[in-house]
Amino acid sequence: MDFHCHLDLYPNAREVCAQAVERNTFTWLVTTSPRAFTATSKVLGGHANVLITPGLHPEIVHDRFAELANLLEQIKHVSAVGEVGLDGSRRFRHSYEIQREVFTAVIAQCANVGGRVLSIHSRQAVRDVLAVLDDHPGFGTAVLHWFTGSLAELKVASDKGCWFSIGPAAFSSASGKALAKKLPRDRVVPESDGPFAQVNGAAVMPWSSDDTAELLAHAWDLSVDEVKLNLEFNSRRLIGLIHTAD
Repeated sequence: MDFHCHLDLYPNAREVCAQAVERNTFTWLVTTSPRAFTATSKVLGGHANVLITPGLHPEIVHDRFAELANLLEQIKHVSAVGEVGLDGSRRFRHSYEIQREVFTAVIAQCANVGGRVLSIHSRQAVRDVLAVLDDHPGFGTAVLHWFTGSLAELKVASDKGCWFSIGPAAFSSASGKALAKKLPRDRVVPESDGPFAQVNGAAVMPWSSDDTAELLAHAWDLSVDEVKLNLEFNSRRLIGLIHTAD
């Protein structure tokens, strides 16, 4: 399973999609803009085990702000949303206020339509992401993808009921390994974040969940089989929440 993948952005997207359909029981294809959602749904849609969702990635909000109205309309007709969120890193600080406007509108819309499951980007912006979620009770379920906040922020997010998607690339740093140890084990699901996420110079593929299980087994001091069962149980719970939001 893969709960955060840019399947449409692999160089050989059709081929990778076909393999994901065959190898995965579930792949969450997050898109970066409303236009990408529409195009990707036409090209890669039609597979029962591939969920394609509309989003507006914070890194491109400044250039795609005009698509916000389209995204808010799309949210009415889907069960999940992603990728959305905030990016407070230096490179994207210039667009932070526009990011906040878009993310707030998205979360408000999710609350207005009865709740959605969201894959959320929170790089150097965890506190602001959680504040927006707090301001809109009933928004649904937050899945913080590739969480890179502090241990204190992780505890706050966990206490608020957030889920976390993690992939092999998250273990490439000491801080990532430290965070993995503290993730709430009943709310962790695998992701790839491919093709952007890389390990040893190669893009992580959508069928990398076994690699994630092995890395988590080391972090949690459990057997690989125990972690695989845990991830499968969590995954089925989260898929159930997505279906509930239909």
